[in-house]
Amino acid sequence: MKKQLNLLLILSFVFFIHSCKKDKKAADDSTPAATYAVDSKRSSVEWTAYKTNAKVPVKGTFKTIEILKSSDGKSASEALQGLEFEIPVSSIFTKDTIRDGKLNKFFFEVMENTLSLKGSFNIEGEDKGAISLTMNGLTKDIPFNYEMSQDTILLSAAMDLNNWEAQAAVESLNQACLVLHTGADGVSKTWDEVLINAKILTVQK
Repeated sequence: MKKQLNLLLILSFVFFIHSCKKDKKAADDSTPAATYAVDSKRSSVEWTAYKTNAKVPVKGTFKTIEILKSSDGKSASEALQGLEFEIPVSSIFTKDTIRDGKLNKFFFEVMENTLSLKGSFNIEGEDKGAISLTMNGLTKDIPFNYEMSQDTILLSAAMDLNNWEAQAAVESLNQACLVLHTGADGVSKTWDEVLINAKILTVQK
């Protein structure tokens, strides 16, 4: 009986050691889940404004996007959640240096405290969210839709400049571009609607 008890203890001890080794190996073999972070240098923001009553598009972008605050996420959209950014308006680029200068002088400089555009992202679902944007001393939301493909987010939104009380800036720009913004009907018009399309890339860590 004593021999049987000793044998049982030995077998129990061996089984315990073997189980510990298996658990340790399983823990060692586990691979941490990948995380994503926004890559501002490879991301881009394109905007489309309109002139004349025929609504002729004028496209541009910003050369500089600075991230002020961000955190990693389990997906590209999670990495975008809560991200805070700043875009210097001097980095505006339309492939026309004269137009770029007019946009800075007669649009952004007419507004209050708008050397840069500041904002943050709020993801509200699998395909929508809002940008909280500060411009002309006011902070308002821009609803957006987005599509996500692994490490890339394609975002689209429509911006109504009246929400930021930018009527004076729009009129100032229209006066500075009076002839260029005059259509075949003889009417000069600068629209207060701006479309935004962003391509936001993330990197895996």
